Amino acid sequence: MSKLKRFLPLILIFGSLLTLLGIKKIKEANQPKLPIVGILQPLSHPALDEIHRGIVAGLASEGYHNNRNIKIDFQNAQNDQSNLRLMSNQFVTEKAKVTVGIATPAAQSLANATKQLPIILGAVTDPASANLVKNNAQPGSNITGVSDQAPIQKQLALMQTIMPQLKTVGILYSSSDNSATSQMHLFKQLAEQKGLTVVEASLSSVNDLEQVSQNLVPKVDAIYVPTDNTIASAMGTLVHVTDKTKTPVFPSAETMVKDGGLATVGLSQYDLGVETGKMTAAVLSGRSKPATTPIRYLRKGHLVLNLKKAKALHITIPQSLMQIANQKGAVLK
Repeated sequence: MSKLKRFLPLILIFGSLLTLLGIKKIKEANQPKLPIVGILQPLSHPALDEIHRGIVAGLASEGYHNNRNIKIDFQNAQNDQSNLRLMSNQFVTEKAKVTVGIATPAAQSLANATKQLPIILGAVTDPASANLVKNNAQPGSNITGVSDQAPIQKQLALMQTIMPQLKTVGILYSSSDNSATSQMHLFKQLAEQKGLTVVEASLSSVNDLEQVSQNLVPKVDAIYVPTDNTIASAMGTLVHVTDKTKTPVFPSAETMVKDGGLATVGLSQYDLGVETGKMTAAVLSGRSKPATTPIRYLRKGHLVLNLKKAKALHITIPQSLMQIANQKGAVLK
């Protein structure tokens, strides 16, 4: 038997594989490309991850499913500003049909990258003050979305209900986070109107959190933390400091209560994401345009209590709050 005859079966098999690959490539080339939905997240922590999960669910509720009729390109910058720029530019290069910026840093990065592609904001407290839209009622450009403005009046009332002797409250926030700064100003105004003394403490990066919180704790009866991505990503560091002095932390986001805060009346991060996903779907379908779509707000807050933390801090939760939480809220055992 010649060498050619010996290898003939292998040659035939190889040829068949090449043919099948060629057919596959032709089919792929003839298939219409799925519209790309670019989702940009600045870093990972439970609150932002819940928003992302909600966005996907919101899109699905409107009939848009990944790898079926859309292609979701999810990018996480891992708290690196240069990554935010690269990923934003990537969405522009691949001509995404619509982009979604989870939280202010991602939204601002997308806004710097494009003035044409639609941008949907996922949880930006005050888009107008962040210079993302002309005004929140009439955005006027390629950007609209969902605000995560917390029910701060209810949060302050909750603090005073749990701590009726509260006199001095600290506000811990990141100076570089526009949403956190906006909430800080509002909380300070409301707290001072209630006769409370307010002590501000800001940090420029997560590396400052331990030192700044150590300096703040001796000056206050309790600490309020607005919706702040930097602090949320390192909640364990803050709680490690405050637990030593039995200082309660009242965060704005419900996920931060689960990570060691005492209590809040917070917005559901998942629900924020769902609403963002629905707005994205409306733009995808052509039913709405960012320029004429007002910023949306979630008005319903959820009472969340961390009973384990209350016990550790020797704080008694009023029975009235327990009844409300058992009926309508989330009580952490």
